[in-house]
Amino acid sequence: MNYADIKYYDIANGPGVRVSLFVSGCTHRCRGCFNEIAWDFGYGKPFNDVIRGQIIAACDPYYISGLSILGGEPMEARNQEAILLLMREFRSKLRDKTVWCYSGYTYEELTDKDNRRCHCKATEELLSMIDVLVDGEFIEEEKDISLKFRGSSNQRIIDLNKTREAEEIVLWEDES
Repeated sequence: MNYADIKYYDIANGPGVRVSLFVSGCTHRCRGCFNEIAWDFGYGKPFNDVIRGQIIAACDPYYISGLSILGGEPMEARNQEAILLLMREFRSKLRDKTVWCYSGYTYEELTDKDNRRCHCKATEELLSMIDVLVDGEFIEEEKDISLKFRGSSNQRIIDLNKTREAEEIVLWEDES
């Protein structure tokens, strides 16, 4: 997997100050995408053990609320294995931090075991380590700059911890 960018002090992609990893590669190709350059799986730099360690270290300070993973498309099947390695280390070292993931795939698509475009052997474990999933493709006709933490009104902000507990989709509620 390649990554397009890392923002070490991001306040736009989840609550608080976060570290945001922008992975490369996306097959959605949404019209009006803010990060079109990251559609190419070969764009950017290789994601490796050193970069993974830098992200973990950057998330450690008390003022960092957590990690946000965006793209490109982090939930493309070919990106999930590298992200899973990051998540395993993140969860073992930073249990009190949150993980937000932005995906053009819907929760229903990601949990559909027959959907080979985005469901692979890493998907279920990966989803189990994500606190909040912002799902759905960006739709330019539904763009709304007043929305918090999403670009178009069709996208949902799903509290995956509460969703797993309730066994039905529960939307995230901003507590601020």
